[in-house]
This record gives sequence, C-alpha cells and structure tokens, in this order.
Amino acid sequence: MTAPLVQVDGLAKIFDVSAPWLNRVIERKPRQFVHAVDGVSFEIARGTTLALVGESGCGKSTVARLLVGLYPPSRGAVRFDGADTRETLAGSGARALRRRMQMIFQDPYASLNPRWTVRQIIAEPLQEHGLVTEARALDERVAALLAQVGLSAADMVKFPHQFSGGQRQRISIARALATEPEFLICDEPTSALDVSVQAQVLNIMKDLQRRQGLTYLFISHNLAVVRHVADQVGVMYLGRLVELADRGTLFTAPRHPYTRMLLDAIPDIAMTGRQRTPVQGEVPNPLNPPSGCAFHPRCPHANARCSSERPELAEFKGIRVACHAVTEGRI
Repeated sequence: MTAPLVQVDGLAKIFDVSAPWLNRVIERKPRQFVHAVDGVSFEIARGTTLALVGESGCGKSTVARLLVGLYPPSRGAVRFDGADTRETLAGSGARALRRRMQMIFQDPYASLNPRWTVRQIIAEPLQEHGLVTEARALDERVAALLAQVGLSAADMVKFPHQFSGGQRQRISIARALATEPEFLICDEPTSALDVSVQAQVLNIMKDLQRRQGLTYLFISHNLAVVRHVADQVGVMYLGRLVELADRGTLFTAPRHPYTRMLLDAIPDIAMTGRQRTPVQGEVPNPLNPPSGCAFHPRCPHANARCSSERPELAEFKGIRVACHAVTEGRI
C-alpha cells in the first residue's frame, strides 16, 4: 500500500469573535470563541476523491482553507506527501508546495479579477511560478488549458463578464490546472450553477482526474453531486466528522443518525414510494454548542450519555463513526 497523498490529523481552527475590549468591559461580557473545525482527521489516497458534506456552517470551507494554508491551524497537522504543510509553507519549499496543490473557489463571479482578460487570469500562475515566460509559448499554454475545459483559444481576449457562470467556473478550473497540480481542493465548485451546467463541470473534473491522476477534496452540501464524484465521503456536523465511509457504504447503509437524516431528505426521483423526511431542527449556535454529542438535541436516538459524553470518531464495522447509539447497538 502506498502512503496517502494527504493526511489530516486532529485539525482544529478556533476563531476569536469577541466584541472590542471596551465593549466587553462596559457590558461585562467574556471573550467568545468559535470552534469552526474541532479535531478533524482523514486521509486521501492518490488519484481518489474525498467529499466533505454537511449543512452550511459545519466547517467544510474552513477545512479547505486550512489545507491550502489560507488559515493557520489552531492545532493539529496537515501532511502533504509526508511533509508537514505548515513547516513547508514557512520555509523555502512554499513555492513548490503551492504549485502542487491548488484550489477552486465556490463563487465563479467573485474568484476572477473583472479587470483582467482570461489570458491574464490563466497566465498569472504560469508566470508566478516561472513555468512559461516567453509570450508566444504563454499563449499556446493558455490556449491548451482552455481547450482542456471545453473553451476555445478565441476566449483569451475576453473578460469574465462576457461569460456565463459555468464558463467562468471552467476558467477557474483552467487557472487551477495551470501549474499541473497533484491535489485540487474544490470548495462547492458547482453550487452557484444551474443543474445542467453542474453536470458539465463535474464531467470535466472527472475526465481530468482520469487523464491526469488528480486527487480531489470535494466540498459540497449536495449529496447527489457527491454520489457522482466521490470515492469516500466524510459527513461533518458543527466542526467535527461524525461519519467517514466509502461512497457505496455510506449511501446504502448509513450509520450515523445525522447521515440518515441528510439522505432521507433527498427527493426520491425513482418514485419508489420511500417516505421523504425533511431535516429536523436547527444547527445549534456554534458560540454555545450543546454538551456531549453536538447532534443530540436533534437526534431521535439520544439518551443521557449522548447529552453528557462526546463520542469520538472510531472504527466500527469497516467505517468510522462518532455515535454512542451506533456503537451500543441501539440503532
């Protein structure tokens, strides 16, 4: 067995969201902290896709930013190809690491510079990393990258506002591919697009993975999309992983009550007569999370232990799950 390309161990990020000092003194309020990511651990094998799913505010995008170094972790570590990314990014290997991992952002309308042409946008990483410097070679490389994502060389002279949302996201993918990365972090890359356009973008990403052996961390709240692209699926709730399993296992035999709740909320297109259950309750306030298992106020299987003792993510019958009800055989 080869070592995984990405290893995340006990990753956490705490944000200080306190009011200004004077306000706290006058109102006699303590400092406030949000545990946006709280002890997340997973691995991604080369050439595979791990999807992180969960409701808005569960910490998925924070994990993405921690992996690429946009946020420093409060604790824990991220290892890329065996090396600690925090140490690498602080040293002389930062440029080489950034070339090997790239990120595709959620909003194609905000992630492209509106004052730059497509040529400038895609050429920037090539020039920044010194991969191509001569103007003619640069044009040829940009044209080749555009062709990879289904656009033409004639689009180089256009500006982002001249494209649709799906075309803009293709430009973002082309820019991310410019440095020939091994690892792509995709932060809800299709959530701002129409369903038909989503399928086009996802198919492009799958084709690129097959041809170039790319490794993906795919972040989404859309389980139908995840079922199409992922090899493994991690379900997050309030900053923690509650279930981690292969795609087939998770969709056919979900264990955690929250995973079951998410899957039950998916519309039944096949019209099998299965009862559709909407997701119950609200995500708790992250400034004041529940004691014990964070999901227990919404869980139909919760007992006294669930409200007092936080479950750890542990191996259980071939998957990893954090649930007392599952490990005790109550569900």
